[in-house]
Amino acid sequence: MTLIKSISGIRGTIGGAAGDGLTPVDIVKFTSAFGTWAISKSGIKKIVIGRDARISGSMVNNLVIGTLQGLGIDVIDLGLSTTPTVEIAVPLEQAAGGIILTASHNPKQWNALKLLNSKGEFISDTDGKDVLEIAERGDLKYADVDDLGKVTQDDSYLQKHIDAVLALPLVDVEAITKADFKVVIDCVNSTGGIFIPALLKALGVKTVHELYCEPDGKFPHNPEPLPENLIALSQEVVKKKATLGIAVDPDVDRLCFVNEDGSMFGEEYTLVAVADYVLKNTVGNTVSNLSSTRALRDVTEKAGGEYHVAAVGEVNVVNKMKETNAIIGGEGNGGVIYPESHYGRDALVGIALFLTHLAKSGKTVSALRASYPAYFISKNKITLTPEMDIDALLLKVEEKYKKQPHSTIDGLKIEFDKEWVHLRRSNTEPIIRIYSEGNSETVANNLANKIIADIKEILSI
Repeated sequence: MTLIKSISGIRGTIGGAAGDGLTPVDIVKFTSAFGTWAISKSGIKKIVIGRDARISGSMVNNLVIGTLQGLGIDVIDLGLSTTPTVEIAVPLEQAAGGIILTASHNPKQWNALKLLNSKGEFISDTDGKDVLEIAERGDLKYADVDDLGKVTQDDSYLQKHIDAVLALPLVDVEAITKADFKVVIDCVNSTGGIFIPALLKALGVKTVHELYCEPDGKFPHNPEPLPENLIALSQEVVKKKATLGIAVDPDVDRLCFVNEDGSMFGEEYTLVAVADYVLKNTVGNTVSNLSSTRALRDVTEKAGGEYHVAAVGEVNVVNKMKETNAIIGGEGNGGVIYPESHYGRDALVGIALFLTHLAKSGKTVSALRASYPAYFISKNKITLTPEMDIDALLLKVEEKYKKQPHSTIDGLKIEFDKEWVHLRRSNTEPIIRIYSEGNSETVANNLANKIIADIKEILSI
């Protein structure tokens, strides 16, 4: 069993002993800490919650609601929802914060409490540490019987979210409708099965073939939207002679596409394509994290904007976007953040902007993909002994490549012209993750192997 306590939330596997998994005791403990923090931070006794469709969702939902009521906090329960929908709802409800009950792309045995501040954004590093400290101290105070919180069920935010997407100036429903797209969707039997068909209908897409859209939490495959998990979607796109395929993760903040021939558009290129469309219509800057493709930088600079890099993690990307006034940003895992809507990864916004871009381009999806710089990312890792000093090891690698452009804001990233390698320690296990990118799969793999050999040599000294 696993329980991971991080600054942005609490995630773990369901069951086991308290403190070892995400048990009822742990859910109550950390919900109590967050509720206490939210009241002290804002003085507001209202929190918005929503959940994906995973099997444990109802149980976790009941515990979170009861705990918040026990603190004297009113709860706006969106029920089956998405991460970006809750993010939108928090400021609209003028709430102290939000809790999204989802383990994102993790398998069915996982669940989590994702924590939002009053802006509907993930809480900061400092705030996250404060929540964890409150949980460990345990000096929690609950409300008297006359002051218990009230619960309001609100199912209006599906439409509110869609309306907000349609209202974006760069979303062109008329162009999408005229294009007469035929779309296959894979929503992994979670809440995307509710939200994505409704969005596509509102965008004027008349032909939608649904795969795994029953929100019962019985994931038909590993829910992370990677090529190896999207074989059925790829086959269905070809079978139905569709324009494209669309896949989202269980909480609908990650997005990827399948080309009309069944090949993968590539989740790294979701942000690249959407950013390209935004940059064609708005002059500005972009941001992605250190492990994302260089293609975003190329597209941004071609459009006359500046590209900036952030440490891995959505909150870090958002902070850098605000700092640089970026008009779009995100992560190479298919996460699109468009501030015109809100500062959170949002697959609904990404779909609407991408389909508008595709409609106006007049290209097939594969031709659109081919119009962008071709890069390939290789993902590797080295397992080390728990007592190994990873920081010292990274310093030695940095010294070896000190003449190359490099960054240490998150591990170590070294640039070799248009190729790069990024080494960062895992927060949960004694490994170094090694991401490398080049203009071919061979180049990316060779670069990774060279750095791995360097590390092994350093370790043998």
